[in-house]
Amino acid sequence: MKAVHFGAGNIGRGFVGTLLHEGGYEVVFSDVSAPLVDALSAAESYTVHEVGAGGQDRVVDNFRALNSAENPEAVAAEVASAQVLTTAVGPNILKFIAPHILAGLRLRGDSEPALQVMACENALGATDTLRQHVEELAGEEWTTLSTRAIFANTAVDRIVPGQPEGAGVDVTVEPFFEWAIEQRPFAQDLPSIPGAHFVEDLGPYIERKLFTVNTGHAAAAYLGARAGKERIAEALADESVLAGVSAALQVTSGLLVDKHGFSVKDMAEYRETILNRFRNPELPDTVDRVGRQPLRKLSRRERLIGPAVEASERGHDVNGLLAVVEAALYFTSPGDEQTEQMQQLLGELDADGFTQQVTGLAPGDPLFEQVREFVAARQS
Repeated sequence: MKAVHFGAGNIGRGFVGTLLHEGGYEVVFSDVSAPLVDALSAAESYTVHEVGAGGQDRVVDNFRALNSAENPEAVAAEVASAQVLTTAVGPNILKFIAPHILAGLRLRGDSEPALQVMACENALGATDTLRQHVEELAGEEWTTLSTRAIFANTAVDRIVPGQPEGAGVDVTVEPFFEWAIEQRPFAQDLPSIPGAHFVEDLGPYIERKLFTVNTGHAAAAYLGARAGKERIAEALADESVLAGVSAALQVTSGLLVDKHGFSVKDMAEYRETILNRFRNPELPDTVDRVGRQPLRKLSRRERLIGPAVEASERGHDVNGLLAVVEAALYFTSPGDEQTEQMQQLLGELDADGFTQQVTGLAPGDPLFEQVREFVAARQS
């Protein structure tokens, strides 16, 4: 069996690629980073180091690496003969993966089992987005090619921090992981992914992860940065930061209970699990890395404004979440393009314009005035 995975970075190697390897697949990594591809091609194996309680070292072999920028024909050929295709490239990069998938499907025979495609990204409906990109490129040809692939949405969760210098292609991760996959598209022919669980309705699991793990991580980064902390674990050791993160997650938990029917007890246990993961002192994760790309994280459908709007519409007090939004406005990260863009927009736009453009909130929306006041205070 063979799996093609786009994105040979830390998440690709340390999470998705590792589970595919343990499922019995030969893994073909595809990436545009020539140094990374060369390093993987020169290595016979790499080690995934799980740090924290219950962690172990996992050795990954039986893999290859291709440069999709330099050799797209070879990538298409691998896609054509693979059983599984996964991605971990970031939601905004999926459109650049679509041409490789389309080229591979064109080479794939109609008699072969359908390629099982899963986009493992921190975004709602990422696989649907990837399929739309492929369909748009294919045009009328999609009528013929659509039977050659199955697209299934997933929810993935594993903390893969910035890596220690000199690690090479080895990866340090936390022991915990979760990979939920919608079962319906596969019928009875499920991909072989140890530890993954297949569910009938993926939506609640995606939102539980995004609005707890991603919201909580962002809260720890932005509140921690404002408190002068360097690492996520250090930030959560500060009682005021921990209280702020907990307040934000109380808001999202209440929303998830109301919206999806999770029990209050289950959400309390899930929150505590997440906070304990963030507290892991062996994870060298920094507020700088986690807080990057603030414009995306402050956008209307993302982890802060998105659940705040929904919770507010259901009558919940959302001040715990809005405190994180306020802290995000003060976040700085040298070298992060979006951080620099945010600071530029704060200088160029008035409070109304910034609030509308960045958060997607409009005058008259219930949260607009409160967020606008945060922006105005930041600009003064």
